[in-house]
Amino acid sequence: MLQLISLIERITGAGGKVVAWVVLPLIFATCYEVFSRYLLNAPTIWAFEAGYMAMGVHALIGAAYTLQCHSHIRIDVLYAHFPERTKALVDVTGYVVLFFPGVIWLCIGLWDYWTEAFISGEQSGQSAWNPVIWPFRLCFFAGYALLLLQGLAEVMKDILFLMGKTDHLQGDTMEKI
Repeated sequence: MLQLISLIERITGAGGKVVAWVVLPLIFATCYEVFSRYLLNAPTIWAFEAGYMAMGVHALIGAAYTLQCHSHIRIDVLYAHFPERTKALVDVTGYVVLFFPGVIWLCIGLWDYWTEAFISGEQSGQSAWNPVIWPFRLCFFAGYALLLLQGLAEVMKDILFLMGKTDHLQGDTMEKI
């Protein structure tokens, strides 16, 4: 099980590190649009769409890496005061009852959403650039699929902890007892 957890965390970690570079085209598109619009009085037809697509890819693909690093927002008024064992039980329950059903449902829907756009050649319709939208929708699916995988890794880590086989450490720093 530790090897599977390690594999999942390498995949989500690599995805997060690669997608972090998507910020550079986002910065370039935004700066170019501001320069073009306000200094040259010639706005672009592509910068807005490139910007929101880059930001969407960045957020969705990065979600699994954020989960791996335990950096998602958590309201922990009570949770922070629980013993580690209770935290693990709460986490497993939350993943099984809420997280997995929701993310699986989204993965199935987003797969259909992507295939429809791919088959039809759907375009964005947001600007004169009007690019095909299926690559963006494929990133939706990939982001939630990676999030599902990382959720599985988190549950496996909690189960190993509850079985007494690992220390309960955050992130990918699990150690064997």
